Amino acid sequence: MAKKTNGRRKAPKKSFFRRLFKYFIRLSLAWLLITSLLVLSLRWFDPPTTAFMLQRQWQDEATIQQQWVDLENISPHLVLSVIASEDQKFLLHWGFDVQAIQQVLAEHSSGKKLRGASTISQQLAKNLFLWSGRSLLRKGLEAYFTAAIEIYLPKRRILELYLNVAELGDTIYGAEAAARHIYNIPARQLNRQQSALLAARLPAPKSYQINPPSEYMQQRAAWIRGQIKQLGEYRLLQELGL
Repeated sequence: MAKKTNGRRKAPKKSFFRRLFKYFIRLSLAWLLITSLLVLSLRWFDPPTTAFMLQRQWQDEATIQQQWVDLENISPHLVLSVIASEDQKFLLHWGFDVQAIQQVLAEHSSGKKLRGASTISQQLAKNLFLWSGRSLLRKGLEAYFTAAIEIYLPKRRILELYLNVAELGDTIYGAEAAARHIYNIPARQLNRQQSALLAARLPAPKSYQINPPSEYMQQRAAWIRGQIKQLGEYRLLQELGL
């Protein structure tokens, strides 16, 4: 006689790839939650250090110079100089200057040397959370953290963070440390020329000397001051609440 069965079929075992996919989804959700909370916390809490500072300390055993100050204690001239120098559409975009990126890619395709087109938000994301160097992984993470910064932080806070963590000299981070080390004054007392020179130094703070400034740096500072006038100094200050 044929052996009777209860009519039920055994449930198939979960495949390895299905379990791996579920694990990946859970890991991704955990990553999103942790990094979102990390960026959101910057709305109220000042970061004690950054990835770039830690990397410099670890690689070169360097002594970092940094002193946190609120945006109100940073000269408006420096705020405007940094916007004019680094990201003139800072108040208009959502973290990425698409037009600037397209222009850079067009120049590169025509044979010109590839130059940067990073916004202030992108530079902040890189300084806070990532490492120096170039790779697709780092660029992807930079885009992710940039988007998170723009979603969770107001523009004024982004500027405050950037002006406190940007490298403005060899092992010198932030406006206050730079102003005291280079000019022996607090950041709130920086004048137009000093502010323009500090902003002009941002592309290569270890190489560009500004005390005394070279002819190139004087020309660069003059260009920055001219850009501030074109952008509308008082309008920008009003929009930033300064």
